[in-house]
Amino acid sequence: MAYSIGQVAQLTGLSTHTLRYYDKYGLLPKVQKNSAGLRRFTEDDLNLLNLIECLKSTGLKLKDIRHYIDLMQQGERTLSERYQIFLKQKQSLLLRQQELLRNMEKLDFKIRYYKTALKYGEANVYKKNKQLASDRARLFAKF
Repeated sequence: MAYSIGQVAQLTGLSTHTLRYYDKYGLLPKVQKNSAGLRRFTEDDLNLLNLIECLKSTGLKLKDIRHYIDLMQQGERTLSERYQIFLKQKQSLLLRQQELLRNMEKLDFKIRYYKTALKYGEANVYKKNKQLASDRARLFAKF
């Protein structure tokens, strides 16, 4: 089944402008055009769009996604290089995940702090809650 650009926009949540940009940028190398010059997307194109959005959300830049797609076009001889791209991106994502968890711990601390401060009606509650004082030193003492 072939989809129009409008249908793909509805299915993916991407704007038609973004879809045209992706096509012109080389991210959708197999998108066909009909006799009127209108893009016709296939299920494979939709699957590729899904992967592009996944890779973007992991922080991979469009130029790097295009490089990956260029490698895909070259066939099996690039399997190792494509594999390395995913390993590297996974490592990058794991580091970001650790950073997010550290930041979540700091936010949780601040929530506990403010809840305690509201309970006592004052900002300096560290003398009343030694655990807060300890957590504060651990979480905010250094960069």
